[in-house]
Amino acid sequence: MSTETIARRTGYAPVGDLRMYYEVHGADDAEGTPLLLLHGGLFDIDLQFGALLPGLSAGRRVVAADFQGHGRTNDLDRPLSSAALADDVVGLLRHLGLEQVDVFGFSIGGAVALHLAITHPELVRKLVVSSVSFHPEGMRPENAEAVAAMTVDMIEGTPMADSYRAKSPHPEGLQGLLDKLGAFDDGPGWSDADIEGIAAPTLITVGDCDAVRLEHAVRFLRLRGGDVNGDFAGVPTSQLAVLPGTTHFFGLARTALVLDVVTTFLDG
Repeated sequence: MSTETIARRTGYAPVGDLRMYYEVHGADDAEGTPLLLLHGGLFDIDLQFGALLPGLSAGRRVVAADFQGHGRTNDLDRPLSSAALADDVVGLLRHLGLEQVDVFGFSIGGAVALHLAITHPELVRKLVVSSVSFHPEGMRPENAEAVAAMTVDMIEGTPMADSYRAKSPHPEGLQGLLDKLGAFDDGPGWSDADIEGIAAPTLITVGDCDAVRLEHAVRFLRLRGGDVNGDFAGVPTSQLAVLPGTTHFFGLARTALVLDVVTTFLDG
């Protein structure tokens, strides 16, 4: 692992044929459970969490990773799926010697975080899932259609295209990544019993004009024990935050608001 500053260290974890890029922010001796950040499709650590990292790492250790084919992590001759990416994350945690983490995932990263919480409950203390559904019916169909039709020309000149070419070990592979994202396999969806059975207290965040339907986010909350009269029943350990004026693409853009919601939940 190389040391760039006291607060930010970087490395590559050997996970099968992946050299999975990761960063560690904050003091190694910070008390409490480390926080794992998982970005969305076509994003990377910097693009998704750069503005949030100083606040998230104040007083806690934060680990962030680039998924297969994203950021500084190489691609493989393997489709993208939440199950495969979750296996990669398990390999990363083993490499770092982390037995349990809090997990904050956005979009595809949220799908991976959800997969971890259901299939590896011992690894996840608290779960933050942003702009993600637990079943395909929770997504607006036009989102999947748009991603499936995406080409390099359509994103030319955007931060995502520029960042990919600047960081990727195979900068010529952008269209291949777009094709894989268009065919992303998130499985058939989780059952109500799967969601009810999650051990980790869960914070769900969604934009009020997100690709995820608001009624689905409320159903998600109810399955996690929320939507009660807290004055009489007490405040549930699982919560929902609807971010105003927020789309899917800009789901974490309101930095101060997101920090307040997420850190309050993690520290509660």
